[in-house]
Amino acid sequence: MATFAVALAVLSAIASRPVAAEPRHAIAMHGAPALPANFTAMPYANPDAPKGGRLVYGLHGTFDSLNPFIVRGLAVQQTRGFVVESLMARGQNEAFTLYGLLAQSVETNDARSFVTFRLDPRAAFSDGTPVLAEDVLFSWQLLRDKGRPNHRQYYAKVSNAEALDARTVRFDFGGQSDRELPLILGLMPVLPKHAVHAETFEETSMAPMLGSGPYRVTAVKPGAAVTLTRNPDYWGRDLPVNRGLWNFDEIRLDYYREANGHFEAFKRGLYDFRVENEPLRWHDGYDFAAAKSGEVIRDSITTGLPKPSEFLVFNTRRPLFADIRVRQALTLLFDFEWINRTYFFGLYARSAGFFAGSELSAYTRPADDRGRALLQPYAAQMPADVLDGSYRLPVSDGTGRDRPALQKALKLLAQAGYDLDDNVLRKRGSKTPFAFEILVTSRDQERIALAFARDLKRAGIAMNVRAIDAVQFDQRKLTYDFDMIQNRWDQSLSPGNEQSFYWGTEAADLPGTRNYMGARDPAIDALIAAMLEARDRGPFVDAVRALDRVLIAGFYAIPLYNVREQWIARWNRIERPQASALTGYLPESWWSKAANRK
Repeated sequence: MATFAVALAVLSAIASRPVAAEPRHAIAMHGAPALPANFTAMPYANPDAPKGGRLVYGLHGTFDSLNPFIVRGLAVQQTRGFVVESLMARGQNEAFTLYGLLAQSVETNDARSFVTFRLDPRAAFSDGTPVLAEDVLFSWQLLRDKGRPNHRQYYAKVSNAEALDARTVRFDFGGQSDRELPLILGLMPVLPKHAVHAETFEETSMAPMLGSGPYRVTAVKPGAAVTLTRNPDYWGRDLPVNRGLWNFDEIRLDYYREANGHFEAFKRGLYDFRVENEPLRWHDGYDFAAAKSGEVIRDSITTGLPKPSEFLVFNTRRPLFADIRVRQALTLLFDFEWINRTYFFGLYARSAGFFAGSELSAYTRPADDRGRALLQPYAAQMPADVLDGSYRLPVSDGTGRDRPALQKALKLLAQAGYDLDDNVLRKRGSKTPFAFEILVTSRDQERIALAFARDLKRAGIAMNVRAIDAVQFDQRKLTYDFDMIQNRWDQSLSPGNEQSFYWGTEAADLPGTRNYMGARDPAIDALIAAMLEARDRGPFVDAVRALDRVLIAGFYAIPLYNVREQWIARWNRIERPQASALTGYLPESWWSKAANRK
């Protein structure tokens, strides 16, 4: 934790200074980059890590496309990073800082009204073709017009883009008040103009993408497995951002459709590491022989990030959930204490907000003067207890039969126009029963849903639990074809443009975004804009907390739980650096134990 504290202290201590329009090795969202221009390796990487061996991923689900940059299909996400690179790379020990990758330098002014990237003259795609400014412009145009909704939304903010020479690209923002845009452009994937057919780009494809990254796709078994092979001629292997990374000669991605079979495959050693999300399994499921003997190592990693939190999400596009009083009532009826004790050994925590366990969380914190000023135009919708930090999630008696909570919920439902009639909750006037469906795609989700259905039944509400496979689940999420789902939002210490993608008004009706709840609130849009305009860490944190308060006050989702640590199990044939990154585990920094003996 000391490493995390130091990293955050550096970010907080460095005051924002005017940025001269001159080429630099890195760019930070707030303050200055932690590493100097002459750094030799990332602090979380082992620069002496041996090369060789194979790392096998075990992934739950399937795929029908190798292109992760379009809406259609279930794509192999590892294409990005392993195969297709971006202009710059994240420093994983900082909130949001980018260091040179394809671009050897970045240039912007104090207002961040433009950004210029100068490409490394060594940069080349895996077929040996140099990466040029025309490839960057081609990628920007292609993703702006045909990419995923987040790409279209972000890249459309560029008012003008031009090649200043064969390896220099400048993007102008036309007065956009968005200080994150230079970094968003820095993370843009760069595709080869000579090898991509723009006309068919939006179609799913099993054809391997050509990239400039450390790996190439060498084998594909549709829906089941993908093999990536390290490019021996990779142009960027000696860059400081890469030293000690990308150590395996081969990466294999094996897919498993069924959750129990997925875990059993790990126990048999069919894949090398597993990110565990189920506390019951972490608590008593690792009692097999290899775990007892030390062949399987279990790591609990505390990150510096907001804790990943699970929610039951209301689709407010459905008339049934449009009334906030209905959403408040159902939140009261969810018995977290019973579920946590019965299913999870009390290992989970709970937060009402979306940045749990970090300095960005508003939950239990009173708003300061800056935060109150940001929320003043929306004071009418802001409950006093959310503003002063005294709001707490309901705490049940843990019996599964909490009568006071039921009475409060029925009172709210009555205010919303529903009456209990012979143990069935009905809409006043039409007598329509209160009934809806929740989609689940795993045994763990189903357990929680069935427990919640039991609680709702006491209020006369019928919730149908529909179990579907991962493919259907993802497709229905993308088109918002559900009443309620379970979902997790992972947040960083530097949330930015992606927040519009999560809860912005424009994203509410755009298929493929993560605004699953269908939020349409001017306060949310305004606070995201305030985040993007902030130059100093203090005002930025206040803007994020204000956004968190508005989301809490909107009751868009029922908080389920959050995980305090990352739980990683790995076979001891895989080794990792002693130091963890601020962001947690990084398989790209690991190496083969067998390679270490060579």
